[in-house]
Amino acid sequence: MAGSIRLRKQPNVWELRVFLGRDASGKVKHRYSTFVGSKRDAERELARQLLLLEEAPAPVLEGTKWNKRTTFNEAIEAWRENGWGDLSPKTQMAYQQLWNKYIREDIGTRSISATGIYEVERYLRKLADGGLGESGIRQIRAILHRSCKLAGKWSNGAIPNPISGAERPKSPRRDPVRAPSITEVRTILSALEASGDLRLHAFCRLAIATGMRRGEIAAIRLNDIDFVTGELRVDEGVVIGSGGVTVKTPKTAVSIRKLFVDQTTLDLLGKLRDQQLALAARCELELSDDAFLFSFDPGCATPPYPDVFSKNFAKFRTDYAIPKDIHLHSFRHFAATFLDALVSERQKQARMGWSTTHMSRHYTDVVSDEDKRAAEAIGEVLS
Repeated sequence: MAGSIRLRKQPNVWELRVFLGRDASGKVKHRYSTFVGSKRDAERELARQLLLLEEAPAPVLEGTKWNKRTTFNEAIEAWRENGWGDLSPKTQMAYQQLWNKYIREDIGTRSISATGIYEVERYLRKLADGGLGESGIRQIRAILHRSCKLAGKWSNGAIPNPISGAERPKSPRRDPVRAPSITEVRTILSALEASGDLRLHAFCRLAIATGMRRGEIAAIRLNDIDFVTGELRVDEGVVIGSGGVTVKTPKTAVSIRKLFVDQTTLDLLGKLRDQQLALAARCELELSDDAFLFSFDPGCATPPYPDVFSKNFAKFRTDYAIPKDIHLHSFRHFAATFLDALVSERQKQARMGWSTTHMSRHYTDVVSDEDKRAAEAIGEVLS
């Protein structure tokens, strides 16, 4: 909060000016008053006005007061009530978990105005020393930065943003996700077949053969697969939010695409379809055309949680002595690596659903012969 005094033309007559912040258009606002007396008394009066203004409640959202005592928790709460709805359900859930676990009982209780950059950096380093990874620290800093930025706007500039100048601690470099070798992939597929878990087997086989994301596979419906031509439509993904799973269209257009699937993978998907149909019949249900292929629901009306497949694969990996550094996402890396020497970079990007500055097109209606050759080649290698 800032203010100033200025002597008027008359002796011992002072103009007091108090900074009130900025309006919605960014224009600076001041409050002016006149004081008669000595300069020292005028300075005391100005200090009194500044103190009253600083401590005065300024409700911008119901239940929130913007002043020097406003805490990080209050700012985050206000943002949650007025802004989190614009975030995806998955992001909302992630932010809520990080807030509850790392912020609420720690820096969240502190006054924003009384917290400096040094304290913020010490807090972030404490998280790193406690074992929190780079991604988690980056997200926590983003939560704090955005909430403080909004608090500054909603308080007309009265609340600073100590996060803007704070740097994240450097994290030790982690090994990138490893693409398994062809031998390892063949071993995994053989073990999956031996396990008798048809759903997990089909899920992993499709991930290996196409490089699809796990959320994309979980969202596959019966009418997305043409069991005659071998074409597979990818136009949805499953995301996890606080209210459960949600099926959403991809954020980028290039993720909407059609792929060819090799015959062995297609046959495995057909077996899973038949299994789901048989289960529905036993429950006296009928599967609709838009039923979710990998659903655990007898009627396949609800999509599965992608996390379930990650946990099931982790258990399978332990049971069959699969290397611990192979995860579901490793299969996407395997597919990308395999395609390097097989198809053009443009086709690789299209099949994987990547978006770059050099390629904005996406496959929604046409699947190229090159993609079909890629599917057949990877199918032969995995057989």
